[in-house]
Amino acid sequence: MQIENNTNSAMGAKLYEGTLFMSPKNIGYVRTKDLDESVEVQTENLGTGLHGDKVIVKVTGINQYNNPTGEIIEIVRRAKFGYAGTLKLDAKGQMILEPSDPKMQVCIEIIDNEIDAKEGDKIFVTIASWANQMVCPKGIITHILGKPFENNAEMLGISMEKGFDSNYPADVMNEAEEIKKHSLTNDSLENNLRNRRDIRNVLTFTIDPDDAKDFDDALSFKKLDSGSYEVGIHIADVSHYVTPGSFIDHEAYKRQTSVYLVDRTIPMLPEVLSNDLCSLNPNEDKLTMSAIFEIDSEGEVHSQWFGKTIIHSDKRFTYENAQENITNQSGDFFAELTILNNIAKKLTAGRMRDGAIALDQEEVKFKLDPDGVPIGVYIKERGDTNKLIEEFMLLANRKVAEYVAKKAEKKANVFVYRVHDLPDPDKMTELAHFLKTLGYPMKLKDGIIPSRDLNNLMKKLEDSEFKETIHTAVIRSMAKAIYSTKNIGHYGLAFKYYTHFTSPIRRYPDVMVHRFTQAYLNNEDVPEAEWASYAKTCDYASQREKEASDAERASIKYKQVEYMTYHIGETFDGVVTGISRNGIFVEDKATKCEGMIRLKDLGNDFYSFDEKQNQIVGRNTKKVFILGTKLKIKVTNADLTKKIIDYVIAQ
Repeated sequence: MQIENNTNSAMGAKLYEGTLFMSPKNIGYVRTKDLDESVEVQTENLGTGLHGDKVIVKVTGINQYNNPTGEIIEIVRRAKFGYAGTLKLDAKGQMILEPSDPKMQVCIEIIDNEIDAKEGDKIFVTIASWANQMVCPKGIITHILGKPFENNAEMLGISMEKGFDSNYPADVMNEAEEIKKHSLTNDSLENNLRNRRDIRNVLTFTIDPDDAKDFDDALSFKKLDSGSYEVGIHIADVSHYVTPGSFIDHEAYKRQTSVYLVDRTIPMLPEVLSNDLCSLNPNEDKLTMSAIFEIDSEGEVHSQWFGKTIIHSDKRFTYENAQENITNQSGDFFAELTILNNIAKKLTAGRMRDGAIALDQEEVKFKLDPDGVPIGVYIKERGDTNKLIEEFMLLANRKVAEYVAKKAEKKANVFVYRVHDLPDPDKMTELAHFLKTLGYPMKLKDGIIPSRDLNNLMKKLEDSEFKETIHTAVIRSMAKAIYSTKNIGHYGLAFKYYTHFTSPIRRYPDVMVHRFTQAYLNNEDVPEAEWASYAKTCDYASQREKEASDAERASIKYKQVEYMTYHIGETFDGVVTGISRNGIFVEDKATKCEGMIRLKDLGNDFYSFDEKQNQIVGRNTKKVFILGTKLKIKVTNADLTKKIIDYVIAQ
């Protein structure tokens, strides 16, 4: 975002908002949407900026490559809520934090140690003051996490840096216990039935991962005399228990989302709610918000109903055993599951015809021993039952958004949409060039590669070594899906209307959507004076979603590096996933553990980087390394401090 337009230098001395990225040489680069190139910031002009911070940069000139240079004049938002690291004593005996993040190139001087942390402890520190980059920031120890490289200490450090604490304030926990104590007594049950549709006599079940702790969605199924089916998508009625202004609501707002690290879930709501009261456990009456459709075997919706319900789940399926029942055509409710699966396939085909982009990402999972040590890494498989649930959740999200949006066309009102903008034409041009270098020329239409062409390409690549690399490149060329009160549609799903309605246990925007939906069902309006605050909440929710995603990725990377510390010297099948001036990035195909082979380790030749062709070429042998090149690789180093893996080509 451009801040002002004063011009008093070659680059106009303009101010821009962007994100700061630090190089190993302690030079900063600020990426902003308004400039094609990052703004280079020398060390002396960084101010108190740290890696990942959102900053205001003043452009003051250009470097020898004709790229902008500047200085940071304001920190808009820190990338981290605090800093994890090891407590050390410097040469003067002063306590300092040695940060775990190798990109944080300053230590923090400890001014308060009331919790009596000891040298060598892994701790968490918040910055109390820092006005001058020439001196270390001063900080306060808030938590002793454990010892460096202990699983629990490292996972806590990752989550807390992004503002996600496993513990809840006492008033939140007390309020949760009080809610449970008074919920679903005979009196409250009778009161709830007065304004809820009772579908406890309709076949209902959940389908979730085998390690799921909470169940926030269920499906119901009933054959109709017309030959169509009544399919209900039932979502935990979190908004019934979490009311505006309550302690729990305040805490859920602050968190905005649950976080899924490799070994744990940090829920948005206390477990007494998320795993118990709100969870759609089998053989229990539960309060829900529902979207119920009359739908035929072709996936055509003939009628719809939205509102509060009470359900009773007859069965808790895992994805695996539901899939087994469909495959074997036997077991509990196999006939109903088969019909739902066939309808889901029709819904998928319809989305693809309408221009949705098929970008299913592989999910890395770990097998951990009791101490959290990774003893296995595997790729989680997605079967038909995963896609079945996904399609019906998409249907509910789309239809709820459409219902509210069409009401708003008649009478203006506010709502929370999940939106996905069109790709940036420049990024699409870069993607087209990249694909061409790999032998896959793609034509641009109105500045973007048509989604149908991208889908056809991904089908061709199903068994190709290029698949994941191209998949990643396509995703990076896309805009990010965000929350917004302004509906612009969802490009990736090819939906004109879309929201998040189906996961209020783990996403605060879904709680808001439930509240809005019920208000509009009651023909109530949201005061226009409040609309701006909801727009800000959407921005905040999108930011917190990114921070949760960053924490999840950091935990995966840590465990991948840790896994490889036990496999030094071993050989794996690798594939080139990245090319740079310093070497090639290679991924172990089985575990997705990515590391680098440096130029000097590529073999007995002088290798150079051909930026135009995005390849590494040997001067004498003419050997070429490109994306997708298959290699036998050997692990030479796995550094948990720097979070890096080093490979060489296996002889």
